[in-house]
Amino acid sequence: MRTGTGRPPPNGRFGLSLGIVDNRQEIREFLTSRRARITPEQAGLPIVGGHRQVNGLRREEVALLTGVSVDYYIRLERGNLAGASDSVLDALARALQLDDAEREHLFDLARIDNAARLPKRATTSRSRIKPVVAQVLDAITDAAADIRNQRGDIIAANKLGTALYDEIHAETIQPPNVARYTFLNPKARDFFNDWDRAATDVVAVLRATAGRNPYDKALSDLVGELSTRSEEFRIRWAAHNVRRHTSGSKRMHHHIVGDIELNYQSFDLPDAPGLRLNVFTAQPDTPHQHALRFLASWADTTPAPAQHAPTPQDTPES
Repeated sequence: MRTGTGRPPPNGRFGLSLGIVDNRQEIREFLTSRRARITPEQAGLPIVGGHRQVNGLRREEVALLTGVSVDYYIRLERGNLAGASDSVLDALARALQLDDAEREHLFDLARIDNAARLPKRATTSRSRIKPVVAQVLDAITDAAADIRNQRGDIIAANKLGTALYDEIHAETIQPPNVARYTFLNPKARDFFNDWDRAATDVVAVLRATAGRNPYDKALSDLVGELSTRSEEFRIRWAAHNVRRHTSGSKRMHHHIVGDIELNYQSFDLPDAPGLRLNVFTAQPDTPHQHALRFLASWADTTPAPAQHAPTPQDTPES
């Protein structure tokens, strides 16, 4: 993995403005990138003329599919979603063939743009968990579990969750952050069996989070750090892909138990906006379940790395 330690890039190069995500630039680049990936054939449009000078659809073709004037669509693509109705946004999402995560991201960008005239204040995603949530976390003994905020900080974990991600918990910068580990720690290449997929997913989740919380300074600081130090991150950030990350499977190579595949499910914590409980389980009666149980036994006899102790702090705006 190539990294750099030179001067930070100029403001705006990675969608940041004075450390804060530039919502208008995000809108422009998101719509442009989605338009560029769809061919007229995929959109069901006839091909008129010979050589096309643009990748994907032309602006006038998107306007036609959305049911708005060309001038109005150009205004949208220039970063002005203020005043766009839900019906227009729905039509635009259909025209650009957005998936559920991308559609939600478009609506988030529009919500922020409509609130652009309100006073701005920087927010952070630092969080605390209630004692009862900590008790629930510790009560989960047959599965690895942790609680993370929207930018991937691991706020708390049960014993097996700490053992599963012990390399992340051992990071110097606390609280441990999944994105920082993925792109800046060489061990991540061995830990994630499919590192490319893991890296793409973590950036897509951060992109979606930035659309919901463009004034989260801690998030923009993290994006700025990773953009400066990791070319792999910069490439993925520039793609403007977004996704949800609530369930699926993960294949990892743990230094204690070797290869292990776990299913994961994430749950929102209603009393703590921005925090999610993540639970990792193994398919019953498989070598992966045996590996998880062995890891639990190892965790019972091995001191856990020191963990960040949450302090009373504000939760992010939702």
